[in-house]
Amino acid sequence: MSEDLLRYDILIQDALRGAVKKILAEVGRTGLPGDHHFYIAFDTNAPGVRVSQRLKERYPQEMTIVLQHQFWDLAIGEHAFEVGLSFGGVPEKLLVPFSAIKGFFDPSVQFALEFDPGKTAEELPEELLEAVEELARAEQEHAESEAKAEDGAGGREAASSEPKRKKPKAAAEAADNAASGEVVSLDAFRKKT
Repeated sequence: MSEDLLRYDILIQDALRGAVKKILAEVGRTGLPGDHHFYIAFDTNAPGVRVSQRLKERYPQEMTIVLQHQFWDLAIGEHAFEVGLSFGGVPEKLLVPFSAIKGFFDPSVQFALEFDPGKTAEELPEELLEAVEELARAEQEHAESEAKAEDGAGGREAASSEPKRKKPKAAAEAADNAASGEVVSLDAFRKKT
């Protein structure tokens, strides 16, 4: 048997990823029709994936998201899609390259596609990879400075005659998300602010 120099397996994977891209683009324009909804599994370690550190710790290898009732800002790019979802009441923005997708399933019509992540002829642009790395560094620096500020505030509170009031965690997270330009639900602000 001769060697497959055309790499039909990769061509088919890329074509099917193109179908997922078209499906998501249509939903981004018109919304979900009928009972359609999607389960999308992806490799959280794939190049170009952007998820918060909190989600990365919770899903170190793979994550499955559901696009059904509560998602927002679905944006489809040439190489990736971005979507807003809520996890445990906390709004998050995810960026998922199409090459990171492992599975796509629409249970309303029993339609499923399975992929080998990273098995693609498509290369992600350097700008996308650099932007994701820069965002990850900025998020890490923000978390470190926040931790230092909390440590420093704790020491000052003990020395002060009047204790400093701390914001409830949900309100603090909502304020941080608002400051970073992320989508924040009104309910996040209402929780004991």
